[in-house]
Amino acid sequence: MSDLDELLDILELSPVGDDVFVGRHPRKNPVRTFGGQMMAQAFMAATRTLADDLPPSALSVHFIAGGDPAADIEFHVVRLRDERRFANRRVDAMQGDTLLATALVSYLSGGKGFEHSHTAPDVPEPQTLPTIDEVLVGYEKVVPGFVDALRPIEWRYANDPAWVMRDKGESLDRNRVWLKAAGDMPQDQALHTAAMIYSSDTTILDSIITTHGLSWGWDRIFAVTINHSVWFHRPVDFSEWVLYSTASPAAAESRGLAMGHFFNRAGQIVATVAQEGIVKHFAGVAKK
Repeated sequence: MSDLDELLDILELSPVGDDVFVGRHPRKNPVRTFGGQMMAQAFMAATRTLADDLPPSALSVHFIAGGDPAADIEFHVVRLRDERRFANRRVDAMQGDTLLATALVSYLSGGKGFEHSHTAPDVPEPQTLPTIDEVLVGYEKVVPGFVDALRPIEWRYANDPAWVMRDKGESLDRNRVWLKAAGDMPQDQALHTAAMIYSSDTTILDSIITTHGLSWGWDRIFAVTINHSVWFHRPVDFSEWVLYSTASPAAAESRGLAMGHFFNRAGQIVATVAQEGIVKHFAGVAKK
């Protein structure tokens, strides 16, 4: 089973009761449940309860406790609203009696209306850029978590990743990376959207630390997501490259805010993302 097949497998939740679904973990996990996985599974749980095929308009998740990768997660869906063009769901992610996260998902079939989009950044084409494996060469001991992570998504950085930038002694106030599924995707729009949600939790906090010339691995940094929101503007085809452009407008009181856009190959924004995290740097302990 490829890493992408494994992601698609864990996104196929098992129904165990009235609007209750069980989600599994993949074979490769960080210490806590990856937030992107939990959000994508919560989205799939909500979507599978829809009576009509409505497109999502927004997802907002508040993280309350870290998940244990050794245990399955139950997703309890509450149907808040069901109309012909509108639907709203609340999803509580639970492990036993512990509430891990609460997600609100809205769906809206709005029809034709105004359309505009910010211009996509001018970056090199993805096929001209090195693969994630290539930019990890020589840094295997610096960022072993990235080396050993599940890789269902193909990454192509349009700028130096944090660990390379830090090695050069540089800083960077933004991050731009091409993303797409690392293989063939099913013809299920919900799974394409879920794969993008999964990916939206990667690289977004990087610009908080690279603004200060720091990096995971080189520096002792503690980071945990508090909340994460995605607004869906257009359907995404995650079999094709999309550009994830992120930056951090503010950081204070040990909290950092990062925002970003997903652009399709036509240069249109397909989704907007905002994430707030607790980010702490313990100075004086950088690796040599």
